[in-house]
Amino acid sequence: MAYVPRLKSQYKDDIRTSLKDKFQYKSVMQVPKLEKIAINQGVGAATTDKKLIDTAIAELTTITGQQAVSSKSKKDISNFKLRKGMPVGVRVTLRDNHMYEFLDRLISVALPRIRDFKGINDKGFDGKGNYTLGITEQIIFPEINIDKINKIMGMDITFVTSAKNDVEALELLKSFGLPFKNQNTNNNNG
Repeated sequence: MAYVPRLKSQYKDDIRTSLKDKFQYKSVMQVPKLEKIAINQGVGAATTDKKLIDTAIAELTTITGQQAVSSKSKKDISNFKLRKGMPVGVRVTLRDNHMYEFLDRLISVALPRIRDFKGINDKGFDGKGNYTLGITEQIIFPEINIDKINKIMGMDITFVTSAKNDVEALELLKSFGLPFKNQNTNNNNG
């Protein structure tokens, strides 16, 4: 039998039925699902130092387990010494088993390693059921060797779901175990 990631089987067995009951869907096919995880890392300093792109590609490939590719600029911007076609970032898109494996490592290993972590903000939704999470340091991933890092870089992780709105997407991501901040504590402090 082929290997199935823990979160993938959890989605099929538990999450799908609980979301179907909660939102009163007629069919399990209407239940929102995680379609892909897109990870982007902007490397603006690569205009002056070309080795930064190669380093970023190697790090993102190590973190995700899938080959990362460079993103190229779309136009010339003279103030930033930028020419069209120059590499300015690194990206990778994860689907299916790679996606669930990365999500599992993100939730159980990487996010708890963030200093003074109190949960992730629920303000990163785009109105169409997708959520973007910004991470300031790539060293929270255990695959990265801190001794070999020459520059701390952040990244954006976008969770693309089939949810029709942000409420359904929030419930889906919560049921996967993403540690969102409690909304009640935010309202009492302000």
